[in-house]
Amino acid sequence: MAFAHIIFDQPVIPGNTGNAIRLCANTGAHLHLCKPLGFNFEDKHLKRAGLDYHDLAEVSIHDSLDACLSSLVDARVFAFTTKGELTHSDVQWQEGDALLFGTEPTGLSEQALAHPRITSQVRIPMLPNRRSMNLSNAAAVGVFEAWRQLGYVGA
Repeated sequence: MAFAHIIFDQPVIPGNTGNAIRLCANTGAHLHLCKPLGFNFEDKHLKRAGLDYHDLAEVSIHDSLDACLSSLVDARVFAFTTKGELTHSDVQWQEGDALLFGTEPTGLSEQALAHPRITSQVRIPMLPNRRSMNLSNAAAVGVFEAWRQLGYVGA
């Protein structure tokens, strides 16, 4: 079982997903991709970013965010958004938690943020008047804080 789940809802930039595959291969997190996807797995940018880590990562593709969240029955789900009250380091992470991120251009939709499975909305601190971080960078910041708190389980 993965120590954590990273969920990308409707990702569109293949390089970000490739980087997340590499992140999961190196940390033991499980990557969940929720359709529709803005690319296919033959995309050269996805392959290049993931290098040869595709076989080392656990990746699941779901028909929708609802389908993904239904498969993670016992997981607490933390929605990463610039609107979050808590910072990612305020959360007391537990094994099996899910870190949910939205699509690159817009972030999580209001519908996703209102989903009844959302445990809390969290943010990554940034300087004022900045829009957001790169998706794969944000996932790395979140998952490494969770992994650190859990004592780098499996490392």
